[in-house]
Amino acid sequence: MSDEANGTTEVPGGAGERRVRVVLVDDHRMFRTGVQAEIGQTEQTGVEVVGEAADVDQAVSVITATRPEVVLLDVHLPGGGGVEVLRRCAPLMADAEQPVRFLALSVSDAAEDVIGVIRGGARGYVTKTITGTDLVASVFRVQEGDAVFSPRLAGFVLDAFASTDAPPVDEDLDRLTQREREVLRLIARGYAYKEIAKQLFISVKTVESHVSAVLRKLQLSNRHELTRWATARRLV
Repeated sequence: MSDEANGTTEVPGGAGERRVRVVLVDDHRMFRTGVQAEIGQTEQTGVEVVGEAADVDQAVSVITATRPEVVLLDVHLPGGGGVEVLRRCAPLMADAEQPVRFLALSVSDAAEDVIGVIRGGARGYVTKTITGTDLVASVFRVQEGDAVFSPRLAGFVLDAFASTDAPPVDEDLDRLTQREREVLRLIARGYAYKEIAKQLFISVKTVESHVSAVLRKLQLSNRHELTRWATARRLV
């Protein structure tokens, strides 16, 4: 996320009476700390950060306990990713009295990531290049029920939902579990098995098992073919 020149984000015209309670979900503590410093000065921004989480289980627990109005959700998380958080928080999103709304905030701008979380129920998707001021504005828009997207990403969603003739999902990709998709994406980005294991908090043997399962399900022979397959689908 881009830094503001003075180190403090202020809503144009002041926060006034506007307030929004937010939970930050990201597996990088330094990033959470940066977002908190950038947007969490409640008197200036109107944003009150009421909780943080670094993985799926923590996220579901914190969101259930605090019932924020908006959750800033990373897509790639240990324990199943942002889509799993959305699945497990579906009853909170559907609450007519006090709905919890989700805004994806991720470094990834892959079409599959964007479409996946939107199908899961997120109200929008912005990348971590967003400025603090724009992020605050996006949070308030989501609180009000609007949909918010970084400019380039809106096209992915429009394309995905524009035609009723288009298949709702990629049938090949749909054969893979969420964890297998995470491993596939990292393999395609050139990560070694040890690096993937560290990133996803699993063993190298488990990574090998996931890679074998992906190769079998997609009827591919090696990681080079996996990389080409993933690149063709803009998963990298």
